[in-house]
Amino acid sequence: MSILLENLQFPEGPAFAPNGTLWFVEQLNGSLSEYSSGKLRRHFVGGRPNGIAFDSDGLLWFCDSLRNEIRTYDPISDSTKTVISHIGNENLNLPNDLAFDAEGNLLFTCSGEELHKGDGYFCAWNPTMGLTKIDSVPFYPNGLAFDQDGTVLYVAETGTKHIWKGKWDSGAFTWKNPEIFTNTGGSVGPDGIAFDEEGLLYVAVFGSSKVHVYHQNGNLHKEIQLPGANPTNCAFDPNGKLGLVITEAEKGQLLSYATNSRGIL
Repeated sequence: MSILLENLQFPEGPAFAPNGTLWFVEQLNGSLSEYSSGKLRRHFVGGRPNGIAFDSDGLLWFCDSLRNEIRTYDPISDSTKTVISHIGNENLNLPNDLAFDAEGNLLFTCSGEELHKGDGYFCAWNPTMGLTKIDSVPFYPNGLAFDQDGTVLYVAETGTKHIWKGKWDSGAFTWKNPEIFTNTGGSVGPDGIAFDEEGLLYVAVFGSSKVHVYHQNGNLHKEIQLPGANPTNCAFDPNGKLGLVITEAEKGQLLSYATNSRGIL
């Protein structure tokens, strides 16, 4: 395990840009942070940025859990834009993490303020169909990821410590027959998640000092021990150099775990 950076302000949401540059957020200073060639560059966007993902055009999308918005950041023009802020007449309820499906539709979780309140949900959106709310995972839905085929959607529910999976219909915006994939345990529960190319699911278990790795049948494959207690998320370096990158909030670290595994692009 290598420490790439320390003393970060609650890092979250690592993701790699199309050019291979690593990005993540620092929630407590409102920045999108860029790490390249051993150097850190912060882009201050305000709010409390959380999960991030790049679309096919290289535009960075991020959840803002303070402003309750889904926003974009253009690295070329250094500009931000709010794309989604309401569902019906209500504000979004703490946007947390996001991902794009195989058709380029945006999915994002809204966790709600408390682990056990039960007011969480996730949404699917594109400019044509608009916004669809899916409330099958109400107890603090968090990280989300698609399998290798892009047809099965996995969602972490921190409040119950479950990881759910279900068939995703990108045309109808429906999540069919969701079922429990596994339960992570831990003092808090699962946060961000990511798949490798072999179909193993990596889960940052907040409060556990570990990233859990699960087989496709939901059985635990191994645990990756971390220096700090609160891993928030993880992502694979598509170039392989940094292996699995992990953000950890207790010590404010950006970590690199050496592995030959690659992630799903």
